[in-house]
Amino acid sequence: MSATSLAAMLRERGLRLTPQRQLILEAVHELGHATPESVHNAVRERAAGVNITTVYRTLELLEELGLVNHTHLSHGSPTYHAAGEDQHVHLVCRSCGSIDEMDPAVMSPVTDRLRAERDFRVDVGHVSLFGVCGNCKENE
Repeated sequence: MSATSLAAMLRERGLRLTPQRQLILEAVHELGHATPESVHNAVRERAAGVNITTVYRTLELLEELGLVNHTHLSHGSPTYHAAGEDQHVHLVCRSCGSIDEMDPAVMSPVTDRLRAERDFRVDVGHVSLFGVCGNCKENE
């Protein structure tokens, strides 16, 4: 998203585009799957004065604007990624912490059954499956 588009979206809400907001959005795009802490570390390299509270508040605002989404990939902080990315299922290795992505079609049998039996529609972009990746399994 361009800075002018972001600025227009913020103006519509009575807000302005600050350098911190721009840096935080850029960091999410650059990092891919990013916790608030990793965003904070990336932003601090460019602007030392940005604190973690600003990062959390800005990520919440950017999610309200539909620019980022979050999911929970561990017991800790949420993980954010750019909203424009294709939906995907997250595969999280409990051993090494790696995160892989899978086409959401892999979940079709489950999502179809939930829709048919419970009229429940799964938000696949928030699905995280935990286990052990192939590399870690080989090293066991």
